Amino acid sequence: MAIEQGIWKLAGTTGELPQKLRPTGLADEGQLEDQIMQDVSILNRDWLLIGRQVRTGFDKLIDLLAIDANGTVIVIELKRDKTPRDVVAQAIDYASWVVTLADYQLIEIYQAFAERYQRPHASLEDAFEAKFGITLDSVTLNENHQLVVVATQLDASSERIINYLNEHAQLSINAMFFAAFEDQGNHYLSRAWMIDPDEPPQPAARKARKEPWNGEFYASFGDNRPWELARRYGFIAGGGAAWYSKTLAMLSEGDRVWVNIPKTGYVGVAEVTGERCRGDHFTVQTDQACQRLQDLTTATEYPQIHRATDVDDEEAAEYLVPVRWIASFPASQAFSEVGLFGNQNTVCKPTTPKWEHTVGRLKQAWKID
Repeated sequence: MAIEQGIWKLAGTTGELPQKLRPTGLADEGQLEDQIMQDVSILNRDWLLIGRQVRTGFDKLIDLLAIDANGTVIVIELKRDKTPRDVVAQAIDYASWVVTLADYQLIEIYQAFAERYQRPHASLEDAFEAKFGITLDSVTLNENHQLVVVATQLDASSERIINYLNEHAQLSINAMFFAAFEDQGNHYLSRAWMIDPDEPPQPAARKARKEPWNGEFYASFGDNRPWELARRYGFIAGGGAAWYSKTLAMLSEGDRVWVNIPKTGYVGVAEVTGERCRGDHFTVQTDQACQRLQDLTTATEYPQIHRATDVDDEEAAEYLVPVRWIASFPASQAFSEVGLFGNQNTVCKPTTPKWEHTVGRLKQAWKID
């Protein structure tokens, strides 16, 4: 059903007729883009623009890219005059690329956008918090996406396709119609949604999925433990309760483990060289001899292995696993960005896509095969 828009100037006196403003049309798509760049609420006040003329992996340009407070990515394709059905297909094609984007790629898209167009916030983290009042890491980016075709009008075929995709394919795609008017030298825009945006949307969601384990272990190294000692003597650790120490037993000689300090970032990757051992029995090879780590450290340096523990209370003890560092870095040089895997377990075998992405990013950053 075609949507026709009009604006009338109300009559000022009795007997005077309302005057319909003269439709002028839009000079080009860029004119509308410029207006949206100045104020995205022309489209939706709850969106944050993150990209303009974004080049896809197949060398096409997405007109505008936005996100909302839930981290949903919105693909916005502007088309002037009557929109043929292939524009809808084009938007879906763009979405097939957007759905593959990791958090860091969206962050990079925004950074390039902010730099090129001199946005008030240089980073997506700052822009997101300023817009929505919540931190970026509190949402899951790109879990869902939506498509919006912006046009002066749609042909009947495109309308049928959009309605079908929403009602039967659970694909969130909508159309927004714009019209331009002029009155005594003043220019106006009006808009109308094809589908009421206040109705519950059907988000095009990436369903959570598990992947085969990639053979890489994750380890969390608590920030209350001596990271520099762990680097020097080659170990990872956990303890104080069974929940923290038992997962260390998952590691065997030859395993590779990626180490994260919570709220700091990834600080190293290592090859396991032995089995889990109580901290007060753990030994290291020095130039002099094989010595207990307890004898090489003070209670101030490593309180967990010097703390008095009942010999029968195995669960409360500190446990260590010996490792050979392939790469390790001071906590001040930790690798951290939105979208990396994190977990409170001391050791785990993640099977989420985010873990595959994290290992890939660390290999890239640290130049590890």
